Parts: sequence; structure tokens; C-alpha cells
Amino acid sequence: DDGAQDGVLRAPMPGLVRFVHVVTGQAVKKDDPLVVTEAMKMEHALRAPRDGRVKSVSISKGDQIQEGAILVELEEPDA
Repeated sequence: DDGAQDGVLRAPMPGLVRFVHVVTGQAVKKDDPLVVTEAMKMEHALRAPRDGRVKSVSISKGDQIQEGAILVELEEPDA
């Protein structure tokens, strides 16, 4: 599970943000990498659950995140 519901990508577990691959306003396709986190010495790529446009990015590289934290919000592609 990538933590996404209704276009909201949430952290599946606590960890460190290693990479942020998107910016607000960017168009994404289903399965595009959005964020890479590190938890338990493993990297986890979180991918777009559907086509859309990035509405907001709530984190930055190097941030410590808690389970359930909002990372990225998507809106419909034509929004």
C-alpha cells in the first residue's frame, strides 16, 4: 500500500525523505515516482496512484516524517 487515498499520498511508516521528484503544478501519470523515503535502512519509492496534477508538496528532502503524514496531494489532471 502506497498510503494514497483520494489523491492524498501519506507516509506508510516513519522515516526520512530521501528524494522529492515532483513540484506543485506538475502533471504526473499513474506509477510515476513522487517521493522516496528511507525507513529501517531501506528505500521506499512512493508512486502516483493515478494520473493527475500535483496540488501540493508538504515535505522536503531531509525531512523526518511520521506514519500517516501527508506528503503529496494530487488533483484531477484538468483541475
